[in-house]
Amino acid sequence: MNFDQLLAVPGLAWLILAALLAIAELLVPGVFLVFIAAGAAVTGIVTLLVPAFDLVFEVFLFAGASAAAVAVGRRWYRTNPVPSEDPLLNDRVARLIGQVVTVVEPIVAGQGRVKVGDGEWLANGPDTPAGAHVRITGARSGSLDVEPA
Repeated sequence: MNFDQLLAVPGLAWLILAALLAIAELLVPGVFLVFIAAGAAVTGIVTLLVPAFDLVFEVFLFAGASAAAVAVGRRWYRTNPVPSEDPLLNDRVARLIGQVVTVVEPIVAGQGRVKVGDGEWLANGPDTPAGAHVRITGARSGSLDVEPA
């Protein structure tokens, strides 16, 4: 049986698509093609078992099976999160909490500016003169909450 003959059998064509999607997931991890591959595999198996379906039904079956696989996958990842060595990797503000920084524009009436690394951030906290050191305790609305160090 050559490749053209394999593709002439709809169930096998869906299974080949599923395999290609699974391989693509291995090559480009994190794209979640595995769920679409699962939808193609379910479509292929159902089409092999019941070959009387037309292409329109197969496409709807594929869409439904893929959507179901995505829903199951999302639920799985929500209840079984993958542990990270650095959970704050993509949360820049959370990484700043606890750091001691310098006030560059006096905090007056609760607002001023602090130097964080090579940039400046708006700061909220008690009145503090320029040059004083403060500790970052949190953040809200694009500004940092600080307290005297």
